[in-house]
Amino acid sequence: MAKKSLINIKDIPLAKGLRFAVIKSEWNEDITKKLKDGCMVVLREKGVSEDEIYEIDVPGTFELPMAANMVIKQKSPDAVICLGCVIKGQTRHDEYISQAVSKGLMDVAIENNTPVIFGVLTTENMQQALDRAGGDHGNKGIEAASTAIIMARLFETYKKSQSNIGFRH
Repeated sequence: MAKKSLINIKDIPLAKGLRFAVIKSEWNEDITKKLKDGCMVVLREKGVSEDEIYEIDVPGTFELPMAANMVIKQKSPDAVICLGCVIKGQTRHDEYISQAVSKGLMDVAIENNTPVIFGVLTTENMQQALDRAGGDHGNKGIEAASTAIIMARLFETYKKSQSNIGFRH
């Protein structure tokens, strides 16, 4: 029996007024489309309007960090959600891609002081990917969108309180 998500969407704060970039890899698109569908459901349910979502597709998961960096610099979203799927093959290619992408996305987030969400499946086989794209293990796209909203609200709160940080004279 498929599960919608392991996250209770009701516990996620509203996101009205926040802007998001959703970047999806076209590689393993049967999986990444499901991740994006789950992601978009959460953003819409939490009040994000169509004009507050910037969508972009890239050829593969490896291109996610470059696209995230570009979209932050050009569109200034409150958070970027990167969706991809790397499935183990007969070589160690998946390890190199997964490590490069996870490090690349973290570097982009830190460099730009913007939440960049790692919504990338790194699975041993197609069944594991299907299980995490709406199957037995929920939909990681839903979880990525939920994380993006939480982080965007956290950053918003922090930015508002920055003027209160420091020594008082």
